[in-house]
Amino acid sequence: MSPDGRYAVAWEVVPAQQHPVHIVESAPGDQLQPKLRTFEYLKPGDRIEERWPRLFRADGTEVAIDRESFSTPWSNDALRWAADGKSFTFLHNRRGHQLLRLVSVDAASGAARTVVEEQSPTFVDYAHKTWMHWLSESELLWMSERDGWNHLYLVDVAAGRISRRVTTGAWVVRAVESVDDDARTVTIRAMGIDAGQDPYHEHWLRIPIDGGDAVRLTRGDGTHRVEWSPGGRWYVDTWSRVDLPPVRELRDGTDGSLVCELGPAEGAPPLPDGWTAPERFVAKGRDGVTDIHGVIWRPRGTAGDPTPRPVVECVYAGPQGYFAPKEFGRDRGQRAMADAGFIVVQADGMGTNWRGKEFHDVCWKNLKDAGFADRRAWIKAAAATRPWMDLSRVGIYGGSAGGQSAMRALIDHHDFYRVAVADCGCHDNRMDKIWWNELWMGWPVDESYARSSNVVDAARLQGRLMLVVGELDQNVDPASTMQASAALVRAGIEHELVVIPGAGHGAAETPYGSRKRLEFLRRHLQEPR
Repeated sequence: MSPDGRYAVAWEVVPAQQHPVHIVESAPGDQLQPKLRTFEYLKPGDRIEERWPRLFRADGTEVAIDRESFSTPWSNDALRWAADGKSFTFLHNRRGHQLLRLVSVDAASGAARTVVEEQSPTFVDYAHKTWMHWLSESELLWMSERDGWNHLYLVDVAAGRISRRVTTGAWVVRAVESVDDDARTVTIRAMGIDAGQDPYHEHWLRIPIDGGDAVRLTRGDGTHRVEWSPGGRWYVDTWSRVDLPPVRELRDGTDGSLVCELGPAEGAPPLPDGWTAPERFVAKGRDGVTDIHGVIWRPRGTAGDPTPRPVVECVYAGPQGYFAPKEFGRDRGQRAMADAGFIVVQADGMGTNWRGKEFHDVCWKNLKDAGFADRRAWIKAAAATRPWMDLSRVGIYGGSAGGQSAMRALIDHHDFYRVAVADCGCHDNRMDKIWWNELWMGWPVDESYARSSNVVDAARLQGRLMLVVGELDQNVDPASTMQASAALVRAGIEHELVVIPGAGHGAAETPYGSRKRLEFLRRHLQEPR
């Protein structure tokens, strides 16, 4: 209902199709016979729910709205009435994710106009970079990658145009933490603002909306987390790196100045004997220009040991984020794998998020790429000065999208990787959840999906492969792994298939699954051939 009570908006909803996925719980705990489980799970290309705004006067008569400016929606939502009741706005995300538009509708006439929009020939990353904040009826803050970097802009609502940039530079706004409407400032987390630091480190800044100098709230060379005092007068800045335990500082909330350093977090355990810190490493990617950042773990207590050891890559290259850790951690899975006698590596190649639009766009309709060319160059550069990295024995493991990449390593890069363990992989993107795959692979479904399919390309696989899947996975359809295995069987290619009864997504992280994974990697990388 409009604030003045003269109009109302109702949503016309066209329901999505049904797409049931059936899985069998083979050994339920409460009965002998198996149980059939069925859940709804839309996949790329399916008919989705569509929501349309319908405008009515108080007497029940309808005001027709031209739908041309918000046709073929993935979503129409975030409806907001203007304070005077003369118009309302909503956010339109066109299916295919190449157009995101804030639409304003005049209540008297039903005329629709565009306030601000994002367009891209690849994708608009609506899932991670959609944000707006109304400062008044005439102004709003808007997040955009229009110049290739994720930044904030001030929008003149009436004119339907950008009135000024709020942030700028070859760095990205990671998130908006708060907006002070009265002071007209915005507090953000930013990445890549310090040329001498890892571009994935998160820093906090307070930015004046109308221009002027930003206030740096964090300084240390690491990723920062901030906890504010009641009222915001002070804050504790805790920052760390994978190779630096957390540092805690008390700072002044007005100007970010350091008040004093604080001791370690209460109850933080000491580092264990023989602790071998992970090593951060930077090398050029496929283009010889772009820095690729990653981490190297050695077995505990081997800092001065020159013995060559097999290299195992932990991979996850989903375009929704970045994945090589940036904060300190004692007991990550990579550490356990390293302590089993491997050199473990993890890096973020092109196609992953938060390094700018050009870096990110490599994934577009091309999920099989997964940054392999960048990570291979990075691993080779690391080994060039680290003789204890044996590149004649390289393996890879990952789950979900990382499972897709792990199998793909033995299809497209078997000259480099000898062994792979692929857990709960989305081996054909047409089999996986709709939102994630249509965002990166596009809509309508086209031949690019087949080009990235491990199932289609299974006959080209060379090397030792273990496929792991949980029979009750409701994140990635477990049939995707079974179809990959079936394609390998048809091609006569030896592989191991581990189905874990009762397990869901991430079956290789269960005690049994992780043991099978480790045994497989040891058998084919550590034992004599």
